Amino acid sequence: MGARCSKLSLCCCCPSNINDSSNLENEKESLPGFIEYSLDQLKAATSGFCTDNIVSEHGEKAPNVVYRGKLDGEDRLVAVKRFNRSAWPDPRQFLVYIYWEIQHMKWAMRLRVALFLAQALEYCSCRGRALYHDLNAYRILFDQDGNPRLSSFGLMKNSRDGKSYSTNLAFAPPEYLRTGRVIPESVVYSFGTLLLDLLSGKHIPPSHALDLIRGKNFLMLMDSCLEGQFSNDDGTEIVRLASRCLQYEPRERPNMKSLVTALTPLQKETEVPSHVLIGISHEKTSLKHTMSLTPLGEACSRMDLTAIHEILEEIGYKDDEGTANELSFQMWTDKIQETLNSKKNGDTAFRAKDFGTAIECYTHFIDSETMVSPTVLARRCLCYMMNDMPQEALGDAMQAQVISPEWPAAFYLQAAALFSLGMDNDAKETLKDGTNLEAKNHRN
Repeated sequence: MGARCSKLSLCCCCPSNINDSSNLENEKESLPGFIEYSLDQLKAATSGFCTDNIVSEHGEKAPNVVYRGKLDGEDRLVAVKRFNRSAWPDPRQFLVYIYWEIQHMKWAMRLRVALFLAQALEYCSCRGRALYHDLNAYRILFDQDGNPRLSSFGLMKNSRDGKSYSTNLAFAPPEYLRTGRVIPESVVYSFGTLLLDLLSGKHIPPSHALDLIRGKNFLMLMDSCLEGQFSNDDGTEIVRLASRCLQYEPRERPNMKSLVTALTPLQKETEVPSHVLIGISHEKTSLKHTMSLTPLGEACSRMDLTAIHEILEEIGYKDDEGTANELSFQMWTDKIQETLNSKKNGDTAFRAKDFGTAIECYTHFIDSETMVSPTVLARRCLCYMMNDMPQEALGDAMQAQVISPEWPAAFYLQAAALFSLGMDNDAKETLKDGTNLEAKNHRN
């Protein structure tokens, strides 16, 4: 199985403003980590979107076509995704990815892809985004650390009602063929087709795969490149999971949480980084040599949770000054004392390093919606990290940034959560954002 494109790293927008260098510089400052390219540059890179450079497409009604290309002045190849009008509001916009040509993905990495994807879908389902339309292998990208990531989240945000769907009908969930709609269980069905892709290295129609499974012709499903890399029990378990996902009746399919549970113990070579498993170069640079970090930024960069706790305790609530909290007299008399008690109890638990209790108390304070406090969010963020809940920690740090956009600590804590999630490159960019904001605040 070949993985072709890495994490989204570049963006080309409308060509009408690309020649305005001052606008471009402003764009770069406001969107760190993204570079804007003109349509002419992308045409040159892909030889005028030559058909010889097409690396993926889904047929005549494809929402996009992906071209291989090489940008002028760049050493590495890129993949340029070109959308049609029905799939993207502005046909002059493109997505540009780093392009990798990787063949014969190891069994351990295929299992990792399955688990990471299941975790991503479970997380989205828990956040009320259970519908992911047209889930397929082309939605899986790899970041610069080689970790698999689920892309195209616009397919979730814009399709809550289950109406919008674009796929090869041979791979569509049965309920979509009957009703023209997808439901959360439809995503599980599509996940089953991905398990088959990972197992076989090919895109096998589910009906054909199920015939092979019923006939116990498992070997015909296996990728010959995987010979000797897995036990019969492991292969049988993936076939079993795929078969359950592909059940005709939606209610007979497993949910994402149970799939995560089933895939976790199957993982192999867990101590080996993803970039090693898929054979890509990986250069780690020292953050100390690339930016000047404050004590909190430094603690977050090295994931020193004890130091972060000490710094947040020392800072206290001084950074909450100026946060808007408009309370009516009635609200004050009815709720404020209970709310303040929750914060006080949370602070006591936080100081005593009773992080579980602190989470409960701070959650009561936040859920009361009587007052807003970025510091409480920052403290609960650390508590979540102390309890090995990095995704929840990231959510709190991001919410703290929404409340206080000029607060560097929110960026530093986001970076710490991203490091915990294995998203090192995103974490480094976020650290830079915090450092730049700190410098800007000092200048002012």
